[in-house]
Amino acid sequence: MTRVAAVAANFSRDLEQNYATIEHFVAEARRAGVDFLVFPEAAIGGYLSSLGNHGDTIKNTTRSLPPAITLAGPEIQRVQAIVGDMVIAIGFCELADDGETRYNAAAVLDGTHIYGSYRKVHQPLGENMSYSSGNRYGVFDTPVGRVGLQICYDKAFPEAARLMALDGAEIIASLSAWPAARTATAENLQEDRWTYRFNLFDAARALDNQVFWIASNQSGTFGSLRYVANAKIVDPGGNVLATTLLSEGMAVADINIAETFTTMRGGMFHLRDRRPDVYGPLTELDATGTTGWRDLAHA
Repeated sequence: MTRVAAVAANFSRDLEQNYATIEHFVAEARRAGVDFLVFPEAAIGGYLSSLGNHGDTIKNTTRSLPPAITLAGPEIQRVQAIVGDMVIAIGFCELADDGETRYNAAAVLDGTHIYGSYRKVHQPLGENMSYSSGNRYGVFDTPVGRVGLQICYDKAFPEAARLMALDGAEIIASLSAWPAARTATAENLQEDRWTYRFNLFDAARALDNQVFWIASNQSGTFGSLRYVANAKIVDPGGNVLATTLLSEGMAVADINIAETFTTMRGGMFHLRDRRPDVYGPLTELDATGTTGWRDLAHA
């Protein structure tokens, strides 16, 4: 049995405050016997203060951008000193070797090892004005199992989770700074349409791939963004085992990977029952979904 947890909390540009928040949740998780703890996107240094082609999303500006750090830098080392033998996933702004290029990134690590890192592939609403995009998905062997990482908007793309599932991911950690809708925001954020999508994607991706899904998210506000929290643990059947809803806090659940996979995949096994021979046009279609498809359909 493995105990996993997802954090909903607020992270800003104040690194000392961020470390204190990380330390708080690590201590709480340790008391609860958690083996794997997932922090949100941009937990080290905070996310962008707005989305769209304005504000701090203007390419190459340093105004109000998150601090850019390296995997080998003192910021990650400070987090490792806090977590000790606990395995965590955490988001940050990564500075590339050229000293200029920034990525919205995440890593899975403990006090002595960095098991793997990921650079966000799918970028929403002008995020590309502040970050370059990654170009691959990885799955990493860790003490808690094979873990895949993705960030926020990635969850809207079934291909991302499917690639990791096919590479043997048992757990996919989805780290987010997912806000409420910018227009016609619901008075009750739990009923907001973007909250609905966040939760629907989490359940769908877990069920699509019959994997455990751990979704963290920021909470509170930062700049013009109001986050919806709803950190959660979802099982391979798409069932939510624990959630924070709109509150800051930690969703905790016990999972048995081997036993659950045997049960869930004993009959309907979505990865086994795929038909790749039919999916050829998938990467050939243009954004309208038409190029080449009509010819194939009428062949």
